[in-house]
Amino acid sequence: MKPQLQHISARDNPKLQRLRKLAQEASAYRKLGSVWLEGDHLARAALQRGCTPSMAVITEGACQDPVLLALAEHAPLVLVVSEALFQGLSGLESPARMGFEMALPSDAVLQPGVDTVVLDRLQDAGNVGTILRSAAAMGFRQIAALKGTAALWSQKVLRAGMGAHFGLRLVEGLQPADLDRLLLPLIATSSHADEPLHRVQLPSPCAWVMGHEGQGVQPELMRRCTLTVGIPQPGGEESLNVGSAASICLYESARQRLL
Repeated sequence: MKPQLQHISARDNPKLQRLRKLAQEASAYRKLGSVWLEGDHLARAALQRGCTPSMAVITEGACQDPVLLALAEHAPLVLVVSEALFQGLSGLESPARMGFEMALPSDAVLQPGVDTVVLDRLQDAGNVGTILRSAAAMGFRQIAALKGTAALWSQKVLRAGMGAHFGLRLVEGLQPADLDRLLLPLIATSSHADEPLHRVQLPSPCAWVMGHEGQGVQPELMRRCTLTVGIPQPGGEESLNVGSAASICLYESARQRLL
């Protein structure tokens, strides 16, 4: 069925107002129940994972590109706007030329027994997006974000995640006690751990705990961890960026599974 095309010229159009809020307010998706996916890369990533957009927005110029137009037409409704109107929806220095609105996934509950990454109050959206990319690449299919973590579906995290969101179950706003539902051993890293990562037989499945950039893992959560390991740093640095540390830990889990 051919999608409906609507040409929009008014900045105060209600649909554009909603998308503007999604683009500019990090947690607006929680209230509005949908997310804004700017650019053809995120749009294609969503489609490849079987996601269905509720609406597409495309610039008048991009309509002349048959590839971009065909991509936009995966949505049942396509809004055609001027370059200036689209720029008002963009959080990028060089705005994209199309994007999707998609309903927020509704199955956001913890699934027990699934390899998981726990985010304990991580503040930096770039770190969160990096960890989501590493989790998806290394076969960890669930993210459990404790209250205080950067909004997982914010524009900055979406851009840093580069499409990883659509291969993951994302659960937000949790308390440490909620992690008991995972029925998994929790593993944390610590500079005071006796065992280095490469010498430990890691449990599988498991849940890796990644702590706040400055404060680390909160004490209540650390007490729930059955294992703490250290990441060897022969170069002598005091600590690693949490995104880098997560990538190393998740790779080691994947490596041991492959063996």
